[in-house]
Amino acid sequence: MSIGILYFQSYSKISVLYYIRGFQLVNEKIGFIGTGNMGEALLRGIINSSLVAPELIYASDINKEKLGILSKELNINIANNNKELIDNSDIILIAVKPDIVKGVLSEISGISHQPKWFISIAAGINTSFIESILPDGISVVRVMPNTPAMVCEGMTAICPGKYANDDHINKAKQLFQAVGKTVIVNEKLMDAVTALSGSGPAFIFLLIETLADAGVQLGLSRNDALLMSTQTVLGSSKMLLETQEHPAVLKNRVTSPGGTTAIGLFELENNGFRSAIIKAIVSSAERSKELSTQSK
Repeated sequence: MSIGILYFQSYSKISVLYYIRGFQLVNEKIGFIGTGNMGEALLRGIINSSLVAPELIYASDINKEKLGILSKELNINIANNNKELIDNSDIILIAVKPDIVKGVLSEISGISHQPKWFISIAAGINTSFIESILPDGISVVRVMPNTPAMVCEGMTAICPGKYANDDHINKAKQLFQAVGKTVIVNEKLMDAVTALSGSGPAFIFLLIETLADAGVQLGLSRNDALLMSTQTVLGSSKMLLETQEHPAVLKNRVTSPGGTTAIGLFELENNGFRSAIIKAIVSSAERSKELSTQSK
């Protein structure tokens, strides 16, 4: 892994940033409208990656107390309102709940000084809806990240709007690759993305919790059981990514005829493990569609 040194002019001083993974420093100012769970996760992940200097980041939120905490901890700028944020930003990241997106966009559309372009992480809100409220020609890129972005292991799906060009897509990729992996998808698949990778971390956390509960039932301490469960999921995921093998191939390598793994897999299948997970993802996708309709 190579480490490079980047120099950039920041107000009255020269700052030095170290970067990994071959990323270039983003010199554009980024404004976060909303610092909820996902917005905060992205803020922390982007700053931890050193892709964007904290002094180039602005944030606004109705929760002023939380803004103050984030500003003190991360050294980002606080915008007193969305107009101030837009005046000081090149890229605007919409990170509010879907039910208030319309109100936020309506407020922004009345501000004469428009930013270069928008990134929206609002679940269920398509690019055409955003474009219909903003002034004509404003570029929009819709993304669906997930909370592991906080530790730079996120998964983000990206889809461009009507006016977004390759430069916008590449910059969005660069931004979110700093906090994990990215894929480009057709917008009609974003409900599936929301269910699979957006809601997915909660399902994985439940799986880990359940594995740990089983360990405790069998006599392990809670701490040991949780550590073993978490590391097992982490290690298994890393094996898949690094070997590029099909999950079934790796599963079969662990499964000896008549062994402990075989009987455990039988119980999982017999109790509908696979179908329960599929139903959970499908139901989450359907709910995403419902929320999209309600938000408009």
